[in-house]
Amino acid sequence: MTLLETLRQKYRTLEASLNERSRRLWAAAEARALGRGGVALVSQATGISRSTIHRGMHEARYSRRTLGEGRVRRAGGGRKAARAIDPGLATALEALVEPGSRGDPESPLRWTCKSTRLLAGELVSHGHQASDWLVRQLLHELGYSLQANNKTKEGARHPDRDAQFRHINARVIRQLGRRQPAISVDTKKKELIGDFKNSGREWRPQGEPEAVRVHDFIDPKKGKAIPYGVYDLAMNRGWVSVGIDHDTASFAVNTIATWWKAVGRATYPRAKSLLIVADSGGSNGTRVRLWKWELQRLADATGLSMQVSHLPPGTSKWNKIEHRLFAFISKNWRGRPLLTHAAIVKLISHTRNAKGLKVDCVLDKRRYPDKVKVTDEQMGSVRLVPDTFHGDWNYTIKPHR
Repeated sequence: MTLLETLRQKYRTLEASLNERSRRLWAAAEARALGRGGVALVSQATGISRSTIHRGMHEARYSRRTLGEGRVRRAGGGRKAARAIDPGLATALEALVEPGSRGDPESPLRWTCKSTRLLAGELVSHGHQASDWLVRQLLHELGYSLQANNKTKEGARHPDRDAQFRHINARVIRQLGRRQPAISVDTKKKELIGDFKNSGREWRPQGEPEAVRVHDFIDPKKGKAIPYGVYDLAMNRGWVSVGIDHDTASFAVNTIATWWKAVGRATYPRAKSLLIVADSGGSNGTRVRLWKWELQRLADATGLSMQVSHLPPGTSKWNKIEHRLFAFISKNWRGRPLLTHAAIVKLISHTRNAKGLKVDCVLDKRRYPDKVKVTDEQMGSVRLVPDTFHGDWNYTIKPHR
């Protein structure tokens, strides 16, 4: 083995454990031991520059005077920070990231340039020296981070919003105190049937993710699923009807009727009224005539007084069914393509949580035409009694007999 190969092997053995200072001191010691020509030979074997080796020799001779205890470089040594070399770099970067407040509002990068690589390229085109890594560091120093959208805006806040929540809470407490049923209802997000991507992840053999379609275009042969849920506030029990047609008020009320026949009637044999907490919009909205007309028909069929309380506008995510039932359904089927309606029914039926939630689910194959008109005569026959507080949000529909 030649001397050059020996030096190269020694350096490779020690390289991982050497810092900047110990590396140049080791190279200097080897070069000094070799004598004349040692600096050139060590530089060739290790790739360390000759100036660094000479600096190591000088430092080994005067180390106590040149460096303080524990230092790797002299004070002020090393490359200057990019912001020190180019004081306007940070300002130029902020002008690209927030052009509306810190730069040109007509900047083409306002919406398109979001990656650090593109930002670095734009800075270079404006005469600055920058890399994507430097841009990343500067953004963190300026208080930026990668963030997703946060769903917090609820629209205009109604002045009686908090009062309505207190009213609903008091109404539910009274209803449950009388051992009468109180339910929360809503439509879950519509789902495409087929081998489509479903959010979330599930355990599978490594490197074998389940293949799904690239584009989420509805399969006309399989259609979609419309889960409408009923959550019993007292019993921690859910009911979901999976529709295949339209999300209408008729479908919503028929789900409540199906729940009552299958579960509610046996659970509450002495029930005289049913309290329904619903959103202000959708198929069970405050202004939907068909919703009230169908509730009248359900009241007549069951003999129950239908007490209804709607959540204030813009607060649908506060509905109990969202985080006591729908959230656990989503967790149960996350990462799984919903291949058939039967698969959806099975997955929903198997939903459980640590607090003892039980869910029943059925497939509703009925057709529910949309844009059904309720006449003034039909509305006139609805025995609707508004509450004294916000009768548009709180009312009772009484049976005719």
